[in-house]
Amino acid sequence: MSDAARERRPELPIELDGTAFLFNTLRLQVKILRTASGMSQKDLGKALSFSEDLVSSIERGVRPTQPDFLNRADDALKAGGLLKAAIDDVEKALAHARKRHPDWFRDFANAEAQAVAMHDYSVQAIPGLLQTEDYARSLFTHWRPLLSEEIIEKRVADRMARQVVLDKWPAPTFSYVIEEAVLRRPVGGRSVHRNQLRRLLDVGQMRNVELQVMPDSCEDHPCLEGAFILLTPKGRRQVAYIETQGYPKLITDQEEVRIFSDRYGIMRSRALRTDESLSLIETLLGAP
Repeated sequence: MSDAARERRPELPIELDGTAFLFNTLRLQVKILRTASGMSQKDLGKALSFSEDLVSSIERGVRPTQPDFLNRADDALKAGGLLKAAIDDVEKALAHARKRHPDWFRDFANAEAQAVAMHDYSVQAIPGLLQTEDYARSLFTHWRPLLSEEIIEKRVADRMARQVVLDKWPAPTFSYVIEEAVLRRPVGGRSVHRNQLRRLLDVGQMRNVELQVMPDSCEDHPCLEGAFILLTPKGRRQVAYIETQGYPKLITDQEEVRIFSDRYGIMRSRALRTDESLSLIETLLGAP
């Protein structure tokens, strides 16, 4: 059996039957309209209050266009409703894509897509929703057992596609507690590492994101058992998600979830404040 046949990661919406042409056409339309307006990707990102990386990823087909992006881009690029006209079809395509996630991941993917709040504690690598494309590619390239090039690119695309939840409106609430050692690990080499730190600084400035660093000097760490995520889907109770060595588990028992929530609250009190955390990242970015 080939790597592709064994692969169980969720597919990117632009790869799904019936939607590939939709997303491909939209990314090309955005690029053509942006170029005609004389705007760079950075200019468009600034006008839309999105990052340059997001605009670039959409135009390259790495991330699917989202309704909110199309709505803002239509006005900024003076598209006269061309992009807004596709919003209904895009919403249907994205909803269909979530249904195609594999069984082991589907519950979490659905909860993440509908989340009004998400809290993430990371101990090994930068959280997936905050990773740059090159950082994610480096992680999958060095995965063991080795993955094929096809699977690497698919997993990178999947990860980038999931990051659209950061740009939803109304904006969900996100908080992150990241171990300092994670920030110091030069995944992918110096250039990739520095760009990843810059990405964290950008995300850390978002109004709906709280980013904190757990310093190596912490003497009373309340959780040394591994990473976890707390999710609150719209209209539903909070759940917890853990994944160890490829074995995922979505926890819905409210007593277990409460324990994770208590741990997270204590960790936030032990971690550096958000301003101190961003200052530390800036210091690491300036280090030779």
